[in-house]
Amino acid sequence: MPYSALLWLRRNLFSSVAQSLLTVALILLIAFVGARLLRWGVTDAVFVGDATQCRAAAGACWAVIGEKYRPILFGLYPYAEQWRPALCLLIWFAVVVLSLSPVCWHSRLLWPLWGAALVSMSVLMSGGVFGLPPVSSADWGGLPLTLLLFSGTVIIGMPASVALALGRRSPLPFLRGLSVIFIEGLRGVPLITILFVAVNVFPLFLPTDMEVNKLLRIVVGIALFFACYQAEVIRGGLQSVPRGQYEAAAVLNLGYWHTTTKIILPQALRICLPAVTNHIIAAMKNTSFVIIIGLFDVLTATSAVMQDPQWRRYYIETYVFISAIYILFGFMLSRYAIWVEKRIDASRNVQGNA
Repeated sequence: MPYSALLWLRRNLFSSVAQSLLTVALILLIAFVGARLLRWGVTDAVFVGDATQCRAAAGACWAVIGEKYRPILFGLYPYAEQWRPALCLLIWFAVVVLSLSPVCWHSRLLWPLWGAALVSMSVLMSGGVFGLPPVSSADWGGLPLTLLLFSGTVIIGMPASVALALGRRSPLPFLRGLSVIFIEGLRGVPLITILFVAVNVFPLFLPTDMEVNKLLRIVVGIALFFACYQAEVIRGGLQSVPRGQYEAAAVLNLGYWHTTTKIILPQALRICLPAVTNHIIAAMKNTSFVIIIGLFDVLTATSAVMQDPQWRRYYIETYVFISAIYILFGFMLSRYAIWVEKRIDASRNVQGNA
């Protein structure tokens, strides 16, 4: 073992008698629990088979994932047409990968890219054109519905949160007051209430011959709820920008919008990036609340699938599978945010040295 590694172990794990005892105890506990998890999840587990083989085994039954993955991932969507939501997933992942690449960090590319992707996904999911059988949005479910709700929340909610944050700091009393009322009003009620209003109350204010898609109403409701929380995070970032930045912009005779979009807002978003990422990750988990208004996201679809008497006892395995999906998305988002922070810091160092 290299000397540097030994030095790190001594400083961080074995610097005193008490810390050494605690380190040894934790290692033994991890080994004890890890050995049993390994035996349950791998050694004695059933990966392929039926419910009878699972009942005879002493470990986990991962065969339930292979048996139930289609209703878990696609919910109530017609079985014969599930290639369509599967294709939507591929489109979504491709667009996300392109969007996260610095080459595409421009509104002239991102907006058309996401516009084309959302239209394509809507056509695939809805059908009724190009020979595709129509499928009601009430039958959408599983992972495509979760990702659609999450994408709509972020795409609509992030611009709205920036507008609300700027409105709350506006020198215009009417605009500032309106922003405060909107933010405090929506933050003061649970998300379930907003979903209920979007689905059941909002249609009462529309003309009798006018109908707004239920899924669109839900997306807008979740997005506005997300925007109110995110606006306060961004407002904190705006308050953290040094006053000298405003004064320097005034000396250069820059206008309000030029100062805000080119100088103040980029610095504010950099400051509050960890908190912004935290709310974005929370937004994905908030999609599970749609069970209240009868939609089957990936978590709700899993709960419904596990009502099968033959496989009901293996609910732990299915929830481990769903948890892995949520953890993977959250981990990827957090790692990407860290990468963006390092990239911004590196560019600032280069500019400072220049």
